[in-house]
Amino acid sequence: MDIRALTDAYSVSPQITPDDVPTIAAAGYGTIICNRPDEEIVPGLRAADIAAAAQAAGLKFIEIPLSQSENFVRDVARQREALEMAEGPVLAYCASGTRSTIVWMFGAVKTLPIGDLLETANRAGYPLAALRPQLEAAAQM
Repeated sequence: MDIRALTDAYSVSPQITPDDVPTIAAAGYGTIICNRPDEEIVPGLRAADIAAAAQAAGLKFIEIPLSQSENFVRDVARQREALEMAEGPVLAYCASGTRSTIVWMFGAVKTLPIGDLLETANRAGYPLAALRPQLEAAAQM
């Protein structure tokens, strides 16, 4: 498991397994957000599998599958709402952690400087400087 903290309250990770969930709970996370669509994964690692493990560990589980679609703005809003309603620190996962990082950046673009968002992502191993123009446009919306 490769958990990377972006803030004190929000971390990202590549795909997790049901066996990882007790460790996630022991690390103090209260909520898991799945940003990976089920059609990308094999049975045993799908959202329902992780949700069952999260429930057994006493964690809140939220499914917001992110794919390249016209629903990105809606997905950013859903992720932001999930973070506001989260119980304890959040671990969001997808295939590599990149989508979970990007959706956080776009959700925070109106409250944090773009340079800070890009630096945070880069420190976590997600070099996303190419998104600066899109982040700047989103900040103006």
